[in-house]
Amino acid sequence: MSSTVHSRPPAAHGSGGPDRPDIVIMVADHQAYYRHGWDSEQPVLRPRYDALRRQGATFERAYCMSPLCSPARRSILTGQYPHNHGEVRNDVNVAFDGANLISALSEAGYRVNYFGKWHAGPGTAHDLGAEGFCYPSYNNPYTKPEYAQYLADRDLPHPEIDIDQGFHPPGWGKPLEGRYIQDGDWCNEHATGVMVTPDDTHEAYFVANLAAESIRRTAQDDAPTATIVSFWGPHAPYFPTQRFLDMYDPARIEQYGSFDDDLAGRTEIHQREHNVPFGKQDRLIQPSVLSWEQWQRILWYCYAQNTLVDDAAGRVIDAVDETGGTENTLVLWLADHGDAIASHGGHFDKRSYLTEEVLRIPLAMRWPRRVAGGSVVQTPTAQIDVLPTVLEAATTRQVDQLNLDGTSLLGFLDPAGSDRQEIVVETHGHGERVLGRALVGERFKYVTYGRFGEEYYDLADDPFELHNLIGAAEHREAIGAARERLQVWRLATGDDATEDSLP
Repeated sequence: MSSTVHSRPPAAHGSGGPDRPDIVIMVADHQAYYRHGWDSEQPVLRPRYDALRRQGATFERAYCMSPLCSPARRSILTGQYPHNHGEVRNDVNVAFDGANLISALSEAGYRVNYFGKWHAGPGTAHDLGAEGFCYPSYNNPYTKPEYAQYLADRDLPHPEIDIDQGFHPPGWGKPLEGRYIQDGDWCNEHATGVMVTPDDTHEAYFVANLAAESIRRTAQDDAPTATIVSFWGPHAPYFPTQRFLDMYDPARIEQYGSFDDDLAGRTEIHQREHNVPFGKQDRLIQPSVLSWEQWQRILWYCYAQNTLVDDAAGRVIDAVDETGGTENTLVLWLADHGDAIASHGGHFDKRSYLTEEVLRIPLAMRWPRRVAGGSVVQTPTAQIDVLPTVLEAATTRQVDQLNLDGTSLLGFLDPAGSDRQEIVVETHGHGERVLGRALVGERFKYVTYGRFGEEYYDLADDPFELHNLIGAAEHREAIGAARERLQVWRLATGDDATEDSLP
């Protein structure tokens, strides 16, 4: 199901031409990002990401297109909104139709290698023309023959975890306690623990090492190369090794700003919580069944997992730099979506709500030949902008030829290069059918959940979205205007979904 990477005759690094860079795209999964550590003395440590963004551009207000793996990942691959590419939830499995990141690069003469998690719809990256390591759906890298060979080649033991806490719902999987081996069909256990085997046994290092080896092996190829690296983390289970836990003192993790949120004045969408013990009968238990001290321990593992994935991704960057590819390699580093952990009354994972915690993602770009180090972009950007960026950098195909919804990130580096003032994010529900849209501007955010109601927030004064202003008289005119702009956007982008038509 995976393919090996074959070497080619030696040639100059990036010899596809001075304007055709090699490309590296790294995607983290389900990353706790928005406001985690932003306001406290204990930040989430991401030294490799921070180093890369200092060398290039940071897009401070980057959004996923939907806070769910499959629709978000499909938007990265297609440059389209979920309602246009059709993969609106994890369970719909709409076939790929038309150009995508892999096919467009292959058509432009790039050799495309894909390593890691897929979860973007039916098939795998191989079906679109990529080589590398990729299996269908979510899957579990620890059970694959390539991983077994990887361990054998490095004389590494099979990974084992000492479980700290397990939150599996009753009847889902085996009890998580004691010494644990990840041998299920998926590796998404809701649990915390410490991986007691070496760093390199963790899936993040497995994926990063495969990608790094491929970059080193193909550095002298006579054609440009694109490497897509897709980690399973920092999504739960939070199983870092001890050295990353040692970087944090859980007692210093300050209470998250919306942890005590009673959700008053909010639509009932925010009450949904199917994860045990945080919810009961699909309703969030309030106040949280766990004390903040217990949440600190969960976040300790979550933050350490973030740092582990960051460190693993750094090996991919090292491979680029050590093979002479720094100047003419376009590197994009982002996540598929955020993580609601500990937010809005004590949620775990995510659901159908469109809060900033699940929508905001890290996004950085490095390409010294074109991008000045230390650039910071405040304009709203999104995953639909990834494919247009790659097309501008690597091919002669224009965005309008492919019916894309995004805009090249390179254009945002010039403050006058884009007139985008707002971004729209959508949900079609997770574990339920919900028609939700969020219109996010420089300061204000309008959200509609169809029959469930509306919300309106001042993100400048209320970054944790604690006060729904939808009924505030002083905002009535602005809310009406936001409704109209959202309707104009829906008409312009072909968003004709209704609550009755949701798949």
